[in-house]
Amino acid sequence: MPSALRRLLPLLAVAILLPLAPIRAPAQPITITATPIERLDASGAVRFGPLEFRGGLVLSSTSSTFGGLSGLVLDAKGEEFLAVTDKGWWLSGRIASEGDRPVGLTDARMAPMMADNGKALSEQGRGDVESLVRVPSGLLVGIEGAQEVWLFPGPDPLRAFGTKLISDPALSRLGGNQGPETLLAPPGGVPAAVIVIAEESPDDPAALPGFLFAPLGKPKPVGRFTVARSDEFAATDAALADDGIVYLLERRFDYLRGVALRLRRFPLSALTPGAVITGEVLMTANRLAAIDNMEGLALHRNAAGELILTLISDDNFSPLQRTLLLRFALVE
Repeated sequence: MPSALRRLLPLLAVAILLPLAPIRAPAQPITITATPIERLDASGAVRFGPLEFRGGLVLSSTSSTFGGLSGLVLDAKGEEFLAVTDKGWWLSGRIASEGDRPVGLTDARMAPMMADNGKALSEQGRGDVESLVRVPSGLLVGIEGAQEVWLFPGPDPLRAFGTKLISDPALSRLGGNQGPETLLAPPGGVPAAVIVIAEESPDDPAALPGFLFAPLGKPKPVGRFTVARSDEFAATDAALADDGIVYLLERRFDYLRGVALRLRRFPLSALTPGAVITGEVLMTANRLAAIDNMEGLALHRNAAGELILTLISDDNFSPLQRTLLLRFALVE
């Protein structure tokens, strides 16, 4: 045997034994058409309690993967966005604005959410992704049905492979449509590293169950709390402002009253084991307003220091519903 081949054989053996790293296709660009929403309701009102409507968009695309948007995060300027869909896809891009008024989406890309085994989440019964939040190591997502929280490490989740971070018996008790709709990850891990608020309770119609987990690296349950539920509203997302206030987005739907949204707020410090939180209602809107199945909420501050709330809707991939992006400013 030639000496060069003899030296190469051990390297080949090691290469064969090493597991192959999963490979994924690059994200695909898509075109999203944006139609302005000039009025939130027929009266032309712009003030809704302490919130002022700054503009909105009806979003559509010919891409079959677009739709079902159920979670949203923004950069500090409210421009770069990342969303998840309830069929297990990432959507990234940029919100073009004139002042605080959104006028379009650019640089949009989509990619399937991939697990660390190289398979798409949707191929493993984990495509119903409902929430996401940034953490120092990447992004966390909440998966309904499986009732799990996954971590996608690194700065670009469209190229990342996720791993299961939280799978807890208390979460597993939630019903198929009662999963981890909201995620919070407070800086410093206080009062917990990961906070989950479920869409509904499996056994108490007057409660939205809350779960506290810590630490972030290997989270274990450290307590439970309750957000009081009323008028059949269900939790669909939450976001933490830089002043320590949690903003909770809620949705109600029935065939008699149609769809409605509600926004509440309460201090993060209230989310302690055993707490029952009511909070302050900021706004309620019903089907007479330009709303739909609002399921995503993100916050940023504008150049004037105002807190801007950006909401998106989940159209359930239905021709009878719309994908909306709405923006409000807190002007109290």
